[in-house]
Amino acid sequence: MGKAERLQKLLPKNRGVWIPIDHGASDYPTAGLQDLESLISGLVAAGVNAIVAQKGVVSKYAHLCEGTKTSMVVHYSVSTRHAGPDVNNKTMVGHADETLLRGGIGVSSQVNMGSEHEAVMVERMGELNRQALHAKLPAFGMVYARGPYLNHQENDTTKSQAHAVRLAFELGCDAAKCVWTGDAESFSIVAKSAPIPLLLAGGPAGGDASSVLKMVEEALGAGASGVCMGRQVFAHPDPVAMAKALVMMVHDGVSAEQAISSVGL
Repeated sequence: MGKAERLQKLLPKNRGVWIPIDHGASDYPTAGLQDLESLISGLVAAGVNAIVAQKGVVSKYAHLCEGTKTSMVVHYSVSTRHAGPDVNNKTMVGHADETLLRGGIGVSSQVNMGSEHEAVMVERMGELNRQALHAKLPAFGMVYARGPYLNHQENDTTKSQAHAVRLAFELGCDAAKCVWTGDAESFSIVAKSAPIPLLLAGGPAGGDASSVLKMVEEALGAGASGVCMGRQVFAHPDPVAMAKALVMMVHDGVSAEQAISSVGL
């Protein structure tokens, strides 16, 4: 299987529902991540396209995805809550050449743009994407505009979120995570900022299903190619229903209201 085939599996018709579950490496206990086997089995049953996880999780549970629509992407960036001044410095913890051996078919990394550690994270993402190119693996970028040194351009209604996805694209990412900017008009600028699929982040847990799915509906209408949502799914009381609703919206084009009614949220 080549890179194009792997990318098509992760993003059929350039659309995708990806669920990151790498949060336990940074902070644990984490609500919803205590029973990974049950969670992953449920996400597979819901038909999500990708589960993004740290390499040890992929090695242990990739077999649950065999023969299904779901694949695993290895996230190679990490820091923990105990890192003090380095808490936002996402270091690299692997090499693309271990991805297939562990059961993944793509790589992922993170940059915190505007952080005091931005330069080293940019370098790490560029290097991982170089490795992925030679290994014929898709590369995914999580670039967040949230550091203390952010320097927004004047009149940038996206607050540097458009720059974040543009950076991911220019560093060689085949798809990237994007953050909701609060309204469709500004988000459409983000969606047009890079010619790669952009998957909407969910943000911190706590939002009710209706408001989260309505945000997804608005983002899809403004140009998002899908979602990359972790806590809004795995920390929800019914993560399988939440995942099914997202699959219906992204791949079947149903409204938030229809999805909520269909899965019983």
